[in-house]
Order: sequence, then structure tokens, then C-alpha cells
Amino acid sequence: MASVTYEHVYKRYPGNVVITDMSAEIKDKEFVVLVGPSGSGKSTALRMLAGLEEISDGAVKIGDRTVNDVAPKDRDIAMVFQSYALYPHMSVYDNLSFGLKLRKTPKAEIDRRVREAAQILGLEPFLDRKPKALSGGQRQRVALGRAIVRQPKVFLMDEPLSNLDAKLRVQTRVQILKLHQRLQTTFIYVTHDQVEAMTMGDRIVVLNNGIVQQFDTPQTLYEHPVNLFVAGFIGSPAMNFLNVKVGGDGQAALTAGDGFNVPVPERLLSQAGADRGQEVVMGIRPEDLKDARFPGRDDLPKIRAKVDVVENMGSENFVYFSVGNKPFTARMDPRSSDIQPSQSIDVAIDTGHIHLFDPKSEKALVSRGAPAAAVPAIKEAEQAQPQQVR
Repeated sequence: MASVTYEHVYKRYPGNVVITDMSAEIKDKEFVVLVGPSGSGKSTALRMLAGLEEISDGAVKIGDRTVNDVAPKDRDIAMVFQSYALYPHMSVYDNLSFGLKLRKTPKAEIDRRVREAAQILGLEPFLDRKPKALSGGQRQRVALGRAIVRQPKVFLMDEPLSNLDAKLRVQTRVQILKLHQRLQTTFIYVTHDQVEAMTMGDRIVVLNNGIVQQFDTPQTLYEHPVNLFVAGFIGSPAMNFLNVKVGGDGQAALTAGDGFNVPVPERLLSQAGADRGQEVVMGIRPEDLKDARFPGRDDLPKIRAKVDVVENMGSENFVYFSVGNKPFTARMDPRSSDIQPSQSIDVAIDTGHIHLFDPKSEKALVSRGAPAAAVPAIKEAEQAQPQQVR
């Protein structure tokens, strides 16, 4: 078992900076997810840890050992790829045992490890089958089993569920979490899917353009994003943003024209350090926009909105509406299932959960009632913005 540390890591190609000053300390036995959009550098960060990409600057450590110049086979890690990478001519048993045979592991030990991994993953009935006779989910379990038999210090997973259908993704996600709980080993998992990241990670590294935006628990990322990118990337449906001006005669308010004039608590502005007349970016989560017809919402400020589209999900409704020409998304409970497109409705805003951002730096001024000082700051990028990467 081992911790993993990135110390001021850079990855450069000629004219292209892929990773910029990445620092992160991943604890022993922790499940950490690297998440970000395509091109954010998350796979490159994982491949540098695996030894499949050279490190331009900085250091990567597994435990107390710097592994920059250590061959991949000697790093005591196991990697699960998106493509499964199974040998099609070998049985499941032989796929699981192949790496151990190369290391000249005794036959009895190989058999013990293979059958133990097969039992953990429910692969015992399929040990004699070839990969072509397996479903996608079964193949993915074989790929996981091949990593398990290695008994590595660190498991690395590069978008292992992206080839599975939606239902199978959820099932396999649960299997991976159970696997982590059973093995008590460090897991580092790469995905572009923020729902996967939020449901799986003990902590999450949010990457964009090769720069670590925030590294924290799922709840902290959701409630206290440090900037506009994290706020917009984490959460589904995404946070609503609106350019507003701090105003109001005798009462603090956020205004944006077209009938958008929302009184807010004075403490919100004082925490943000925002003055009357200042322009800021307001962020509000879809669940904090509520159907004003129901009890408990009389004291909340309201806006008049025109409904564009309603998505009835059964347990909740996604209501897409506009105020003037400004679009919003609300997550409403089943009581709002009677709302129809083109209807005008009153929407109540839970101003206690408003986020405010600086429009120039894009950093949080106040994040769900917490002043920006209470949120970890982002390290300033020291290099030019990178180009498109994996």
C-alpha cells in the first residue's frame, strides 16, 4: 500500500504545455478521481505516474520513492485501460495469469491469486471462455482481475467504463467501489464524467487546460467551488450563471434588467466584498430555483419566468425557462409536473445559496454563503495555456 505525490509536475512538448505545475498528495488507501473535460491533461497525469509518459519537470512519488526514472514494470502499479486490452486467443484464466507467468511466479501462487480474483469479481463460471464469448461488462471485469492478481501498491484506471452502456456503467461503478473497500489499496481513477467523479471519489482533482483548479472532497467542490470553471463543471444540470450588478435603493439586490431584480441579504455582499454598482457573476444551482406556489417559499424573492421546456424525470422535473432572454434551468420536485411549455410561472430563488464570482479573474467572491477566504486558492499558472491534449 502506498501514497502518491505529484510535486510541481510539468509535461511539455515543443510549443505545448500539457501539465502546468501539478501538485497533489494522494493518501494511502484513498480513492482519488482525476476529472476534467477532454483535453484537460488528466490521462497525461495518470500516464506519467504509470511511467508511460516522461516527466518534463518536478517529481512523482509512490510512497517515499521518487519514480521519475523507474521503469513502469518496477513501479508496483497496475493499470486498467479503456479498451480492456485482453488477449483474444487466451482464455479468461490465461489472461488473468499471463502477467504473473512473465514474472515467474510459482504455479500454485498463480492459481491461488487467479481464483481469488475470479471469486471477487464473479468470473469463476467464465475462466475457460475466450474474451469474444464475454459481454462488455464481463470483459471489463477480466481487465480489473488482471490488475488485482498483481497485488500492486496503486491501481490506475483510465476511463474504464466509457465503453459500457448506461446501466452497466452504474453496476460496474458499484463493483469498483466494493473492490476498493475490500482491497484497501490506493485507487486513482480518470474520467470526464463528473457524475462518476462525484459518486466514486473520496477526493477529486479537477483539471482544466493542464492546471489543477481544485482538489477536495465532492461535497466541498459542489458547495464551495473556487472559480467559475469548477462551479460550472461540477453538478448536473450545471449551475446557472448570470452577469448582474449590485444595486438597490436601501436594499441590497442583484439586477440584470428584463425584470431580474433579486433582493439578497446584506451579509452576502459584505462577505463577497462587493460594493453597490459593482458587476459580478451570480451562480445559482438548479435545485435552488423553486416553484413559488408551494408552502415554505413565501419569504423567498421571486422572478417571473416563461417556461421553454419541461423534462419529466419521474422523481423530479427539469424546467428550462427564461427571464427576458436569459436562460435558466431549475430542478423541481414532482409537484411541479403540471408546468407546461410557454406557461408563465413565478420562480422562488433561495438567496442563501447564491454564489458570486469576479467576472475578470473568475474566482469565487462568495461560494454558497462561505467567503472566498474560506476556500482553498488556486495556484497561479506559470506557463502559457496549453493546447488540446488527451
